[in-house]
Amino acid sequence: MSTESPQGSATSECHELAALQSQWWCFLLMGVSLIVLGTIAVGSSFFVTVVTVALFGLLLLVAGITEIVSAFWAGKWSGMFVHILIGLLYVVGGFFIIDAPLEGALFLTKVIAILLIVSGTFRIITSLIEQYAGSGWVLLNGVVSLMLGIMIYRGWPASGLWVIGLFIGIELIFNGWAWVMLSLGLRRLNTN
Repeated sequence: MSTESPQGSATSECHELAALQSQWWCFLLMGVSLIVLGTIAVGSSFFVTVVTVALFGLLLLVAGITEIVSAFWAGKWSGMFVHILIGLLYVVGGFFIIDAPLEGALFLTKVIAILLIVSGTFRIITSLIEQYAGSGWVLLNGVVSLMLGIMIYRGWPASGLWVIGLFIGIELIFNGWAWVMLSLGLRRLNTN
């Protein structure tokens, strides 16, 4: 349990901000870089999709090999067989994705569309049944998720060639703007 008072917490936060003020330009540079990379990713969404899916396959392959090695390394124990099976599943999945990244992108895009439809529907139903502070925003989030999922699903398989790259680009752009806003806020604190 924390013994720090609310006033002490605010003082600690002020010290953190003061320490960051002199580095505001680093956050600005990082934000602008992310915005530029995100814009490039949006413009090259097919390329980014293929590279991302291939990297995902490589990560699955490495994770699977690590899982298998660690299961044998730990010796005989009750969970060894399960970990070996999971590791083999990761290795096989990673190999298939690396071997055919376009088919992997199509599959992952369909999974994304289904998840968006299901999560959007769940958010809509929850926000309508349970009235709580912010439930209107949850309803809007659900509607947007549902619409995105339907659009991606209806555009599939063609959407599978660009959706992942587009989502990564959009994420980079919004993340970049968040860093830019943080840096400008820190700079303003520095001039006051």
